[in-house]
Amino acid sequence: MKLNIVKIIDELVSENASDLHLVAENPPMMRVHGVLKAAAGYDVLTSEDIEQALQIIVPESMLAKFRAEQELDIGVTIGDGYRLRINVYVQQNSTAAAIRLLPNAFFPLEELGLNTALLKQIVAMHSGLVLVTGATGSGKSTTIASIVNEINATRACHIHTIEDPIEYQHISKMALVTQREVGRDTVSFAEALRRSLREDPDVVVVGEMRDLETTTAALALAETGHLTFATLHTSDAVQTVSRVISQFPAAQQAQVTIQLASTLRYVICQQLIPWDNKQGRSLAAEILVVTPAVRALIRDGRTHQIRNAIQTGQAEGMQTMEQALESLITKRLLSKKTAIEFCNDPVALMKDS
Repeated sequence: MKLNIVKIIDELVSENASDLHLVAENPPMMRVHGVLKAAAGYDVLTSEDIEQALQIIVPESMLAKFRAEQELDIGVTIGDGYRLRINVYVQQNSTAAAIRLLPNAFFPLEELGLNTALLKQIVAMHSGLVLVTGATGSGKSTTIASIVNEINATRACHIHTIEDPIEYQHISKMALVTQREVGRDTVSFAEALRRSLREDPDVVVVGEMRDLETTTAALALAETGHLTFATLHTSDAVQTVSRVISQFPAAQQAQVTIQLASTLRYVICQQLIPWDNKQGRSLAAEILVVTPAVRALIRDGRTHQIRNAIQTGQAEGMQTMEQALESLITKRLLSKKTAIEFCNDPVALMKDS
């Protein structure tokens, strides 16, 4: 069967798939519950098939940008309100695309798979830095979008997001929500963050602290009394703290360490882990709450002791990744063998479970 892009996106929804890959000389491939598989019944694709499909769902102005630059990231809404994040690229001289299907609705805080009471504490905050980290596809954007949606529904404030591309579209409720897309509405994350101080925000969402300029601006926003959300591709809290500091030249790291200690409030490190029966996935998260004791560890450069603080900080809502995985084992969603594949410290998991 020839590729029908509208039909196959409907199939993504019905299959509860997260991603669609269109690559020449391969059939369309879907990622379902984290596992990649060929979409049933479709012919092997040509580059022309992919280009024709993209003409249906990507504006011509954006396709022209792709032809000029050979790279494109874009968020679009199609059909029955399906929101897609589309990456178009060239491989082996052929057009290819990776398409992510974004949920139509925001998850209620209770359905994210995280500590609801802790999330409500974050919603109630008016300043500080919250970092949500993890690999691509670990649900970082979903977690932040759900928290922002709750703030939007419950607080009169200005929420300002800077994204590449915009994934979740927010409609102003109690809050005023403004969303800027890098490449369309602004030149860069760093430039948009610098300008944001003049735009009277209360809450700022940064897509990713991907470079020194962006990290500097995000820390400055948090330090000047704004509630700031950002993401990183780190797998645990210790690595996250170290990554932020190590982005800076050695001469600046002492000052940045103090700045981070004073502004950081929470680190949530996420993984989406396939169930053993392949019928779904569960969120597992390491959570660092920056208590006065943790703040002192960061300030004094004792980041290696943060893990011990998390292990003993369950009363404050903290948990290691291994503790999160143990909970999934207890619920019979994961075997110990699967959990070991996804943990940061297999020895600790074997000892504690």
